[in-house]
Amino acid sequence: MKPVFFQILKVVTAGIALFGGVHFAQAESSHGIAMYGEPALPPDFVSLPYANPDAPKGGKVVFGNTGGFDTLNPFAQKGTPPWQLRFWGYESLMGRSWDEAFTLYGLLAESVEVPEDRSWVEFTLRPEAKFSDGSPVTVADVIWSYETLGTQGHLRYRGFWNKIAEIKQTGPASLRITFNTPDRELALIAGLRPILKKAQWQGKDFSASGLSEAPIGTGAYVVSDFEAGRYVSLRRNPDYWGQNLGFRAGTQNFDEMRIDFFGDQTVLFEAFKAGELTTYREFNADKWASAYSFPAVTKGDIVKSEIPHARPTGMTGLAFNTRRAPLDDWRVREALLLAFNFEYINDTATGGAQPRITSYFSNSDLGFLPGPAAGQVNAYLSPFAEDLPPDTLEGYSLPESDGTKRNRRNLRRAAQLLSQAGLQVEDGQLRRPDGSPLVLNVLLRQGDAEMKSIIEIYARALERLGITLTSDLVDNAQYVGRQSEFDFDLTRVRRELSLSPGNEQRLYWGSDGANQPGSRNLMGVRSAAVDAMITRMLTVEAPEDFTAATRALDRLLMAGRYVIPIWSFDKGRIAHVKELAFPKYLPLYGDRTGFLPDVWWYQQSPD
Repeated sequence: MKPVFFQILKVVTAGIALFGGVHFAQAESSHGIAMYGEPALPPDFVSLPYANPDAPKGGKVVFGNTGGFDTLNPFAQKGTPPWQLRFWGYESLMGRSWDEAFTLYGLLAESVEVPEDRSWVEFTLRPEAKFSDGSPVTVADVIWSYETLGTQGHLRYRGFWNKIAEIKQTGPASLRITFNTPDRELALIAGLRPILKKAQWQGKDFSASGLSEAPIGTGAYVVSDFEAGRYVSLRRNPDYWGQNLGFRAGTQNFDEMRIDFFGDQTVLFEAFKAGELTTYREFNADKWASAYSFPAVTKGDIVKSEIPHARPTGMTGLAFNTRRAPLDDWRVREALLLAFNFEYINDTATGGAQPRITSYFSNSDLGFLPGPAAGQVNAYLSPFAEDLPPDTLEGYSLPESDGTKRNRRNLRRAAQLLSQAGLQVEDGQLRRPDGSPLVLNVLLRQGDAEMKSIIEIYARALERLGITLTSDLVDNAQYVGRQSEFDFDLTRVRRELSLSPGNEQRLYWGSDGANQPGSRNLMGVRSAAVDAMITRMLTVEAPEDFTAATRALDRLLMAGRYVIPIWSFDKGRIAHVKELAFPKYLPLYGDRTGFLPDVWWYQQSPD
């Protein structure tokens, strides 16, 4: 690994600093587009900087998932697909470099064109772009894909469709998308929509395909075999159209990729130890240090690789459903945060080896600064002062315990807040104003052993406050269904965040999705200030204004007490067979989608 890895961030920051004075003088075609400044790579780049263009092709890799699947369509709202499918078998007009904050390079499209204000974007397709069945990608396929995904597809695609004023063909291989709202990120989002084959779905219901057929895509991999709920296998298409592109050099190196499904994480790990899986991601630092002394590791057949990164921590933890009383009261949420003895839980679960997430954008320059809001951040938030959650302007910090099991001081404070919120203890039970006992339910996916053990410790702490905490461990289908209907009091949440946050922030915590079934706003955030900060992030042009808006959003989300954060994933930890290898140069985003399996390869051992 190169010692200059984290110097990449300085280059990105320098690029952002130039953004205020760099604009498209006029609309002209380019090989790429960046949210800030210009793309780092030239039009004739040989490969992405973190890919090895000389990587050998071949071999098979086997991954493990928990749960199951009931659809091969990763773009429909209905059903639970193997999550990897939409990344392995499908492509968009442009592809993302994970070594830059937010830059796209031509993939299905050979060029992109935008005006200075980015009110529209125009793409020109590559003449060689083809679907996996050998048919050419046409402008009609592209327009149909945008419309179908925007009206019948998964909710994550529909918000973008509502921001399109017009989409039309402008030439034999070109199309233009005009937007109806000021938003500089939309031109980039347009480049990332998956492109599917229109003819496949004539006379068929796209939203109800299930296991009957997988959508035809343009990617290098196609589903070759599967058994419902047990495994799915994909093979590399030997006639893949894009294998000679610089963007694809040194990527998609495996001949076959298979996903096996297991009932829970413990069984999955045992399968890896037994040699049934090729690779395993470990998220627990204590287990990484203590649970990898089995024979395959000691003999060198299994290698432990650590992948650093410079991206924000994002948010991992237990989300409160604020649509339900009494979780709609910040005092109750703060009390539950006080009762969550992180220091003791972290020591028990990870040996204290992993730091706690302190905000949504911590570990980056986008995270809010400790202490009172100042400068532009204060200016952005002050108009909403009367409605802000307590400690937003003053500076909110998570409760800390003394590390002991009893956590007495925090529990006393929690009891006071619960009393202020109108809940009183009677006969050892905390009761609502109507006299009913407070019973909270946590929705978890079967196999989530880590969170299950956390909940067991947390439940014992809540008992001391008179609160009963129960757990529902359900299969994938029930888990997705209940989250979609917001049928929980608390549930696990994981939101990965980038160095260039944008429209996805509306999906995560925008008011429009607070009560929309299937929304990713699990917490039910409804805040005019949050909505305003997201809008500002999407419309400002100066980089310092963007940073201030993101820091203000970070303050609002933390002071809102919407999640009980747990530990951060400070680095990627991947155990794998010794035959798997990856480049020494690591991308800015580290072990992120686009790293494993994209730039890894299989090499036969000399012995």
